[in-house]
Amino acid sequence: MKHAETVTFGGSALDRAGEIRGNSAALAYLRKASDSKAIVFWRGKPLIHKTRPASLVRLDMDHPILADASPDVIFLGREDGAGRFAFDMSDWNPDDLDQSQLGGFLDPSEQHHPSLPQDYVFAELRRVMTWLSPRDAELAASGRAVQMWHGSHGFCAKCGTGTEMAQAGWQRNCAACGTHHFPRTDPVVIMLITHGNSVLMGRSPGWPQGMYSLLAGFVEPGETLEAAVRREVFEESGVKVGPVSYLASQPWPFPASLMFGCAGEATSKDINIDPVEIEDAMWVTREDMMQAFAGEHPTILPARKGAIAHFLLENWLADTLD
Repeated sequence: MKHAETVTFGGSALDRAGEIRGNSAALAYLRKASDSKAIVFWRGKPLIHKTRPASLVRLDMDHPILADASPDVIFLGREDGAGRFAFDMSDWNPDDLDQSQLGGFLDPSEQHHPSLPQDYVFAELRRVMTWLSPRDAELAASGRAVQMWHGSHGFCAKCGTGTEMAQAGWQRNCAACGTHHFPRTDPVVIMLITHGNSVLMGRSPGWPQGMYSLLAGFVEPGETLEAAVRREVFEESGVKVGPVSYLASQPWPFPASLMFGCAGEATSKDINIDPVEIEDAMWVTREDMMQAFAGEHPTILPARKGAIAHFLLENWLADTLD
């Protein structure tokens, strides 16, 4: 697609400066530079200025709240030549924290640190991702994904010994066996499967009532994207797929996927779902999908805005998939 990178979390030309991740002197200089800024997270939630248009907060590197952040700081890159670092405030416990709202399909809660302005809040990235500029979204997605990886990969997968952060947060090293570990990204195919004037849609258990999205699944070892599309669609819905083509990709840091958007032509139309995989699947006509996108369909809600499924469906409706 000509405009593939306009997808949420798409490219913003961030200078990731990978060449200095192992240069302790250069990193130390950037940590002290007056134009360097801190991007702060709390349990995966970025700190945003929620007054519309919302923006990702960039704190000074000597801001007092950073004294309570984890010492493991991730270098995200350079923005207009200035350093950007991700800090983790997950050990802070808000006084009014409602645990029941955390971790749901769409966490509406916001956490406010008393040392920050009232309109600075930690907010669920999936809820606010469409509020952010492409640069803010890329910084937030990158910081969240790498922090989540560190949180679940503190021990060596080879020998079980605790590992230490290296390469400015982009590596973990095991001192016992010498193994280097790198941030994990899981390839996932998400499929715009069409048959004539209709598109194949499905829903998972626990989704909001009426919400449907494109089918998706993880790519298995030794498998091409095209083969994964055909296998996943057949396993989930019983529909067979012929020609497959690539459309666009999207980093999806929930926790660590890279979504490969593909188009496929169905060679069969009968649906036989696997209830272990999905709750329901159906063919939706272009006219019904247009009505759903307009918020006027009586039973169907469109895919989450900001997700690549919404992006692909929107371009299918507009005939701009080329």
